[in-house]
Amino acid sequence: MLDESLLDAPESLARADSRGLLRGAAEAGARVRTAARHAAEAGIAELKPEGRPRAVLVAGSGTAATGVADLIEALAGAGAPVARLHPTGVAPAAGALRWALPGWAGSVDLLLVATTDGSEPGLALLAEQAYRRGCTVVAVAPQRSPLSEAVDDQHGIVVPMATAPHELYDETVTASPGALWALFTPLLVLLDRVGLLEAPPETLAKVADRLDQTAERCGPAIATYSNPAKTLAAELADSLPLIWTEGTGAAPAGRRFAAVLAELAGRPALAAELPEALPAHGVLLAGDFAAGADPEDFFRDRVEEQQALRARVVLLRDRPIGGLTAAPAARELALSHDTAISELEPEEGTELESIAELLAVTDFAAVYLSLASAVNPPS
Repeated sequence: MLDESLLDAPESLARADSRGLLRGAAEAGARVRTAARHAAEAGIAELKPEGRPRAVLVAGSGTAATGVADLIEALAGAGAPVARLHPTGVAPAAGALRWALPGWAGSVDLLLVATTDGSEPGLALLAEQAYRRGCTVVAVAPQRSPLSEAVDDQHGIVVPMATAPHELYDETVTASPGALWALFTPLLVLLDRVGLLEAPPETLAKVADRLDQTAERCGPAIATYSNPAKTLAAELADSLPLIWTEGTGAAPAGRRFAAVLAELAGRPALAAELPEALPAHGVLLAGDFAAGADPEDFFRDRVEEQQALRARVVLLRDRPIGGLTAAPAARELALSHDTAISELEPEEGTELESIAELLAVTDFAAVYLSLASAVNPPS
């Protein structure tokens, strides 16, 4: 259950936030600026590539690295194929994970490695394999980590991950908003240099500003009724979020929202893109998760029973209202089954600004849902 009174008690929220998640969300804009500076200091902004890579391979561990790979695929996939290298292993631990290059990877391909850990021997072995094949390797990892040293020894490019003194990156906070932007921003700078997407310094400055503005709107001092993140957190209490996305940038933002809801708040959620989401999730609106699903005795005592989850649609969009859209059909399907719907659509701006706003609002919402829940995930 959600303690909604806690949402409007900033001091209580601060005491409950032992992992510094609210601070990490609020500092996302600053993290973009720091990470962009690290990329420049590493020499990425001065690169003079001979042409676009044939393919981009992305490897890393944790929720942040997965989100980065998803965002890169959505943004740069039109310029070159983007493939995430999925790890294998007997356990989700740094020492147990292994990655492998596809057989076709070679000197015309680019390997991007992103991790908040940096101690994974499997990633160091992957970088060594890429070096032998002639792949260009760029890594974003904690400074002076084993991975950073390995990539540097193999003549790859290493960008130190932008961190804050109060943050400790471990298996419990890889979904931190700061972690995502610390890994993502240097790779945006690189992909701009090789011509796979547009992320010049002025665009990154606008992204940082948008993150700052969103943090002001979603901060703990802003009351729930005028705070989109707190409002969304309250709406998702005791619900099964069905996250329906529309638009290139909204899709990875929706999948990340589902991931951080699970990792930070311990809440299940399902994400799908419109219009495929309608047949894929339609049965959930009419089954056991439907708003009116519980035909048993209305008068029985439910005080000691756990509240059943009910589906709630969360519609994330990043395309103009006047364009081709399946949003009306989504609203009609939800309302025809008496299912509540929450909608988020960013203000006008570049594609990266829109993505940044969606990520910021949903990250804040997941953090509030975690902090105001009766049972918080272990810290």
